[in-house]
Amino acid sequence: MSLSRSRHTFGFHQVLSEEDILNPVRDGAVLPILHLNGYKISGPTVFGREEDTDMQKFIESHGYDVHSVEGDDPMTMHRAFASTLETCYTKIRALQEDARIHGFTSGARWPAIILRTPKGWTGPKEVDGLAIEGTFRAHQVPVTEVRENPAHLNILEQWMRSYHPENLFDEQGRLFPELAALAPQGDRRMGANPHANGGKLLVDLDLPAFTKYAIDVPKPATELHESTRQFGKMMRDIFTRNAQQQNFRLFCPDETNSNRLGNVFEVENRCSTGKVFAGDDHLSPDGRVMEVLSEHLCQGWLEGYLLTGRHGVFATYEAFAMVSDSMTIQHAKWLQVGNTLSWRAPVASLNILLTSTCWRNDHNGFSHQGPGLIDVVLSSKGTVARIYLPPDANCLLSVADHCLRSRDYVNLMIIDKQPQLQWLNMEDAIAHCGRGLSTWQWASNDQNEEPDVVLACAGDIPTLETVAAACWLRRHLPELKVRVVNVVDLMKLYPSYLHPHGMDNATFVEHFTADKPVVFAFHGYPRAVHELVHGRPNAQRFHVRGFHAEGTTTTPFDMVVLNGMSRYHLCIEAMRRATRVRTLTPARIAECNDLLNKHHDYIRAHFEDMPEVRDWVWTDEAKLPGQVF
Repeated sequence: MSLSRSRHTFGFHQVLSEEDILNPVRDGAVLPILHLNGYKISGPTVFGREEDTDMQKFIESHGYDVHSVEGDDPMTMHRAFASTLETCYTKIRALQEDARIHGFTSGARWPAIILRTPKGWTGPKEVDGLAIEGTFRAHQVPVTEVRENPAHLNILEQWMRSYHPENLFDEQGRLFPELAALAPQGDRRMGANPHANGGKLLVDLDLPAFTKYAIDVPKPATELHESTRQFGKMMRDIFTRNAQQQNFRLFCPDETNSNRLGNVFEVENRCSTGKVFAGDDHLSPDGRVMEVLSEHLCQGWLEGYLLTGRHGVFATYEAFAMVSDSMTIQHAKWLQVGNTLSWRAPVASLNILLTSTCWRNDHNGFSHQGPGLIDVVLSSKGTVARIYLPPDANCLLSVADHCLRSRDYVNLMIIDKQPQLQWLNMEDAIAHCGRGLSTWQWASNDQNEEPDVVLACAGDIPTLETVAAACWLRRHLPELKVRVVNVVDLMKLYPSYLHPHGMDNATFVEHFTADKPVVFAFHGYPRAVHELVHGRPNAQRFHVRGFHAEGTTTTPFDMVVLNGMSRYHLCIEAMRRATRVRTLTPARIAECNDLLNKHHDYIRAHFEDMPEVRDWVWTDEAKLPGQVF
């Protein structure tokens, strides 16, 4: 592993912490190589200007045995670096063999290398009177305009000839056989090593039946449960069933219990090779739960784990997934290109669970409120990107089982950790997730006829507000015919020619009609839904309510009010858009505005939401005659 650019300085600090989780009894090893050539694109690097002794002390302070190699003569440096690599390899093997014979002990000092060479080493010394080698100018194109400038062409030719290609290739451009014979054979070749083509080593997870963790839902929206806790129980048993294979890990930035996944600690521990104190909680050098307060490290570890043939889940607070969003994009790009190579075997998907979401981080404030990773993943190709918004525990279990069985995808699963109403029994949840979206007849009152308005939703809190809005309209304006559509697979909204999960126009119209207004409550930024339905019949009739970056420390319901996605806002929008009953709506719109004003005053007087909001459940009086749950 080589880190040379100053833009990665923060990353290097993180990487140096990796030795705290390496267990020489069971794990491989990492040899950090800090390559310092002094410059970036237009100036010096931070570490490049540090003194050798200071850099050595810095890396030693992280627990490493530091080896330095410095010089500018190529042959001398090649011999010195090869010797240092051999020394470091021998030390790594000695640490591993001692631990595997005598058992684990903390405090292993793994080797690390500081390599100093000139920038642009072996390139042109000077061009047009300006120094190149050993300066920042070597970072880009050191010799320009070679077609127009004969002097520059001569410099380029002499540079290329300095590598003596005549000693490497015959007149047909083929590598000399005696040199080709030096290359490793078979799986020892870097590109053919099965650890670099992890799908060759991949063993399917032994997954428990996810239905055993189902929550009993005899009626929709009557009981509160922590949905992610059920997934935590499922992962607990995944650890147990795959203990012999040891091919599953959970990566989480110090939030496993907070995200209600703590059942995994019934059978597993957090991984740390440091000291363990009496008050520590489930800490062990053998642990397979990777907790470190760095989204970069957690996601980077998981990506490497997947690419070498294993399985895992990265669970994090939703807002802080943006810390590593570029890594998500790069992994998706890697999968996209990898899928075009017939020799590359499929790997387990990158499964990201976002919880502690923007809508229920009312206690942590604006810094913890941001659903931006949806937009990031939407920018990836449909061949590799998937986004799921399960509304409850049973849907989460069905989605998680699907994601853990999948290959070569980036799967984004989004659901909050707080107690929430449960909507579907397991049988209905499986069917719903299989379809990707459903019309919820029990929450609708259009009785399979053409509705006046469609209330659509994607996400757990949008689902709550949408169904509560449908309930309010049914009671206060029964003349308005409302259809409720819930979307769990966000990519279903795409046309089928843009995404393999997308639906054709006939199916789209079946749920959303051809011309009726659609009020869509969405977990993320509203623009995402407009992008997804672009090109659909009368796409301008979609009126999306979602996160508008309005956040603070407040009550749960006030978060949806601030962003205009509350049940009362949805009711107002539905009544504004429905034309058939327009003469009946002004009084009801005024009533909804009065309720919003009442909410404003109530939370400032009582520091909690109104009882009719806080304690809302779906009741039998909301049913239509003949409806059965």
